[in-house]
Amino acid sequence: MSIKPLIILPDPLLRQVSKPVERVDSHLLKFAGDMLDTMYDAPGIGLAAIQVGEPLRLVVIDIAKEGEPQAPQIFFNPEIVATGEGTNVHEEGCLSIPDYYAEVQRPDTVTVRYVDKDGKQQEMVADGLMATCLQHEIDHLNGVLFIDHISKLKRDMVMRKFKKLARTA
Repeated sequence: MSIKPLIILPDPLLRQVSKPVERVDSHLLKFAGDMLDTMYDAPGIGLAAIQVGEPLRLVVIDIAKEGEPQAPQIFFNPEIVATGEGTNVHEEGCLSIPDYYAEVQRPDTVTVRYVDKDGKQQEMVADGLMATCLQHEIDHLNGVLFIDHISKLKRDMVMRKFKKLARTA
């Protein structure tokens, strides 16, 4: 497995809508493993393929707490098919927007349909951190960033900061 370079804001690739995965094969499973290695190295709890430059509908997540065994999950073509009535607020960050965190309000539960690593259609009902993480990563597949869920004023400040950093890099 190998660690991939992360795409960082303001790279326009982050706004691209990802293409569906046609079929799960050994090449794609190896790529998903590389994504997990990249996520763990960063460190993070979720990563979308677009964040490493591949516009594919593929997400990896591991919300295991520090000190617990790793519990990686791979989602091909994930889509939210239902959301709960209530909402939760979590402080979110993003590997593509380093060192910036903001509270984001999202539905407290989601039902996600996806294809697993064996190519089988699955459905999962998630709440808490897993629901937030799935929504955050699926947003990436649609060209949406977590900063799109905060005030325009804060979002504009973040964009200016990262554009300035990109110019000086």
